[in-house]
Amino acid sequence: MRSIGEMARDSGLGVSALRFYDRAGVLVPARVDPTSGYRWYAPEQLDEARVLARLRRAGMPLADIRLVLAGWSGADPDLVRRLLQAHLRRIERGLAEARSEFSTLRALLDHRENPMTATPRTDTVRLSLGSPELAGAIDAVRFAVGKDPELPMLGGVLFDVDGDTLHVVATDRYRMAVARMASASDPDPASASASASASASASAGHRGPREQVVVPAPLVDAMRALLGGDEPAGFAVEADRVTLEAGERQASGQRLAHDFPDYRRLVQLPAGRRVVVDVAALREALETGPVRTAEAGEPGPSARDVSVLATTDDGTVTVVGDGDADGNSVGVDRGFLLDALAAADRDRLVLEFGAAPTAPLAIRRTDDEGTFSLLMPVRLDH
Repeated sequence: MRSIGEMARDSGLGVSALRFYDRAGVLVPARVDPTSGYRWYAPEQLDEARVLARLRRAGMPLADIRLVLAGWSGADPDLVRRLLQAHLRRIERGLAEARSEFSTLRALLDHRENPMTATPRTDTVRLSLGSPELAGAIDAVRFAVGKDPELPMLGGVLFDVDGDTLHVVATDRYRMAVARMASASDPDPASASASASASASASAGHRGPREQVVVPAPLVDAMRALLGGDEPAGFAVEADRVTLEAGERQASGQRLAHDFPDYRRLVQLPAGRRVVVDVAALREALETGPVRTAEAGEPGPSARDVSVLATTDDGTVTVVGDGDADGNSVGVDRGFLLDALAAADRDRLVLEFGAAPTAPLAIRRTDDEGTFSLLMPVRLDH
């Protein structure tokens, strides 16, 4: 007999997935201890668990999986073969339909683009920013920068300059972080060093039209390394080059030649339940509380630990197990939430739950509504 932990290790299904498939009647343990409730699996169930893992990775519905497992060890495999073939046809049909839709979308994009009128970037932006404030803004968003080589436009940080306000934004699709700061007061040109005179003698705010530049992650990190003091930092964009000067030091490099998605549309969320949490207590609950394992093939990064959050009537946020989750519980990537708590750098934060478990979870500072992060929820229905 295998324990549930051994079964998870040998089959590729997480412990939480095995519990779910037990409750769903798909893969029921051979024995359950009547006292402890601990599950034990017979040796022959390992083969079934591996089949189940493959079928779920292939996206087969649970109703069909039940029939496949019921006929897997039977003398006549015809039902199993027919179910596999039917699911393969559904996948192929769906792929053909997706290709048709994407072909139409590409044609629409090509129609919108007009390369004959494209011109090189000639934008010029100069800002004077407080070094501690800019360092804090970068720290608040850096964790959310994307790493997918297929989406290079997400592999940097957006600097969105609008008048005297700078928004710093990063997203990897599954989480987004936004920090807002104002430009510093005009520096004294007489006291500015020669190396920084170009930026220091300029107006603190950008007085031209709104400008956006995506700074690649390595250059963002080099900029952050300069921001150790209290002196103003000069941020400048000229054509395709981005420069940050702080005192006698400078970091400079090419901007990303990609447009960033319109983050403003993504952060306009309906008002939800707002709960003030003690960050240390929540972090401990996340690190020691129950977790679920995201199944392979589920949208999002693979091999994720998922924490399920629930709110009580008295406004407390708890981390609950499988048996305590309800229709209002929200599943989030535990590592992502821990990163967001660390990046916020506050003892108390506001967690804002959407009207439905499918809405993003917002992590907001109590003292600054303009600096926050959003986490996409993880489905809890399997």
